[in-house]
Amino acid sequence: METPPAGTPHRLDPAGGCPHADNARLLALGAVAPVELPGGIEGMAVLGHEALREFLQHPEVARSAEHFTALREGRVGPGWPLLTFATVRGMTTADGEDHRRLRSLVSRAFTPRRVEQLRSRIIALTEELLDGLAAAATAAGGVADLRRHFALPLPMGVISELLGVEPEFRDRLHRLGNQVVATDIEPGDVVAANRELVAVLAEVAAAKAAHPGDDLTSALIAARDEGGDRLGQEELIGTLMLMIIAGHETTLNLITNAVRALCGHPDQLGLVRTGRAGWTDVVDETLRWDAPVSYFPFRYPVRDLTIDGTLIPAGTPVLAGYSAAGRDPAAHGEDADRFDVTRPARAGAVRHLSLGHGAHYCLGAPLARLEATVALERLFDRFPGLELAAAEEDLSRDASFVGNSVRDLPVRLAP
Repeated sequence: METPPAGTPHRLDPAGGCPHADNARLLALGAVAPVELPGGIEGMAVLGHEALREFLQHPEVARSAEHFTALREGRVGPGWPLLTFATVRGMTTADGEDHRRLRSLVSRAFTPRRVEQLRSRIIALTEELLDGLAAAATAAGGVADLRRHFALPLPMGVISELLGVEPEFRDRLHRLGNQVVATDIEPGDVVAANRELVAVLAEVAAAKAAHPGDDLTSALIAARDEGGDRLGQEELIGTLMLMIIAGHETTLNLITNAVRALCGHPDQLGLVRTGRAGWTDVVDETLRWDAPVSYFPFRYPVRDLTIDGTLIPAGTPVLAGYSAAGRDPAAHGEDADRFDVTRPARAGAVRHLSLGHGAHYCLGAPLARLEATVALERLFDRFPGLELAAAEEDLSRDASFVGNSVRDLPVRLAP
């Protein structure tokens, strides 16, 4: 029998914070929960693993904001912090043929062969950044911010080279991307950040139009110029925005969270060092145990939909609760809260959903896995005594309930 969600909606804290305690409390009540988004907008979050798996591939769930009732009714203003997630023109907000068209244009950059060709460049950049991390630690008495000096510039460098983005744009794009995904940002700042980000990306695109190269941006522009119906200007800018933000923020959080997990669980690091688990296992267990994205916006039922016994009204903005699903004991066992690098290779282990599922599965997943695997292996080989230089509870969190990580990660590079 269909039962509407009961009780007061859970208010998602715009300032972010560690999601796991709230996730456990909500999961104990059910796999789907009503939530309050910034500005008092009513939404839903799908938290349970099986419920999320069903929802992500449901044929009557859409990504286009034309189905977003509150937006259509004018109840969402231009300064709403999550507006970009709903309205940017690109793969994440497209359905059907539009989605297939946009995905096919981008997918050539993420074929297994193309990703593997990037391995040597990723290794070289990793070694270069480890030198920089060591220098930063030496200059600061042995402690350095691993997130700033290593976990951030590695994926930003890789995705920028893939897109042909010149170095002078990268710091600015990271800063603006951070503002776009923040959920505690003021309305005026939202509008300003989006305008500036669009302007910067238009400048990048114009430079590539004038001087094309062997990069994805040039290929997308060529597709636009060869047939305007294949890629419009808004779609070009939206695709670049998606690639820049998703292409570095997710991997940045993945590397950061994996280092935190291993430093906090030295017994698990010992399993890797002795060959009883691999670095790919570390990456997969981190994706499950501390997903880089906590609540990803948005999907909308095109009609009233019942998921795991809970009614989700048509047009409701729904968040994919990746961090909750990763620790769902119904899927991952009673020890789902335990970080266990042997879990991914265990017979019968349930595969996590942290990189999506179905038609919108993350195109960049192979690249993110490669970057994180190389980064972790080289980091701990170079600095086997690496340890956190601050207690976990003292680390400041991202100012967003979308991303799931910390703002800085001070580490001590012990010999």
